[in-house]
Amino acid sequence: MEKIFLRLNDVQPYKTAFNLSNFVWEIVTKWDYFAKDTVGKQFVKAVDSISANIAEGFGRYFKKEP
Repeated sequence: MEKIFLRLNDVQPYKTAFNLSNFVWEIVTKWDYFAKDTVGKQFVKAVDSISANIAEGFGRYFKKEP
């Protein structure tokens, strides 16, 4: 019997967060310099961290860190 492993790209919250990140990047790149440099950078970092945190948690073998 072959083991079937769940892949990160099969996790719906990860896919949703990744698509949201791409969507936000498309919007922010069209902003003027001041908006990008102030709010845009923070917005992009925040939305990118969602999928990054899901990916980091997905790669762990235990629910809690010791």
